[in-house]
Formats: sequence, structure tokens, C-alpha cells
Amino acid sequence: MIEASTPRVSSRETSQASGKRGALPAIAIGGAIAGVLDLTQALIHFGVGIPFSIAAGLLGPDAARHGGAGTYALGVLLHFFIALCFAAAYYLASRRLRFLVDYPLVCGMLYGILVELVMVLAVLPLSALHAAGPYALQQLLQGIGVHMVTVGLPIAYSVRRFGR
Repeated sequence: MIEASTPRVSSRETSQASGKRGALPAIAIGGAIAGVLDLTQALIHFGVGIPFSIAAGLLGPDAARHGGAGTYALGVLLHFFIALCFAAAYYLASRRLRFLVDYPLVCGMLYGILVELVMVLAVLPLSALHAAGPYALQQLLQGIGVHMVTVGLPIAYSVRRFGR
């Protein structure tokens, strides 16, 4: 039996043909995946009240103790906003630094380390919680490992897959 040969179309060509490439899909998909993975691990590790703590970074410590459904929703939205901002930053950097697209495994893991350090050294101290260390080494290493996998890798691979 002779089979008709059809040309193989790569996923990259398919996504180009369907128009699903560019900044918006790269940032939205990478940020959404990173947000879901990171929030899921935080809910498992810290408990279901973690969105209250995230909202407290904007509203102050009382929000974590006395917040309701609106405060919880705000915490979830802030979490995804931060993930989208980190995805946008990686995408913008990748426009000039092509190795960020060419080597997503290494660059994504390094970006996860950077994300953790920015959160611990800048975002948390500047938040309304004023959460500044000292942090236990185990706590810092765990945060680095988590952000390498849940934030850095999804963003790097999304930018590689969907970035123009």
C-alpha cells in the first residue's frame, strides 16, 4: 500500500498561520500559567488564606486578619497582576537579548531566581507589610526553587513558543 505523502507542518508554522504569536499571547499565557502554578503551590504550602496576605501587601496587615471575599479576590488579582508583570518584563528583555528565547531552560530557571530575589528584596519590603528578612536559608532556597519551576520556566517557554 502506498501512502500519499503530506508535508509536515511544524507547530511554529501552525501558530504563525493562525496568528497566535506576538507579545500579548506570550505575556498572557506565560503570566497565567506562572500565576496558576505559583498560587497553587502557595495555597498548598501556606494554606488557603494566602490571598489575604497578598492583598495585605497593598492594604496593610489588618486586611490579612479582617478581610472578606473582596480582599481575598483582590489578593488573587494582585498575584496574577504580578505574574503578568514578570512575564511582560521577560518578554521585553527577550526582544533585545535573543538568548532568552534560544535557551529557555537555563534562562527560565535563572529568571525564577531573579523573580524570587526581586520579591524578597524589593516588593515585600516596599509593600504595606514591610516584610524584610532576615530569612532562613532553607526558606530562601525553597522560594528560589519554587520560582524557578513555577514562574521562570513557564514564562520563558511561553515567550519562546508565542513570542514573535
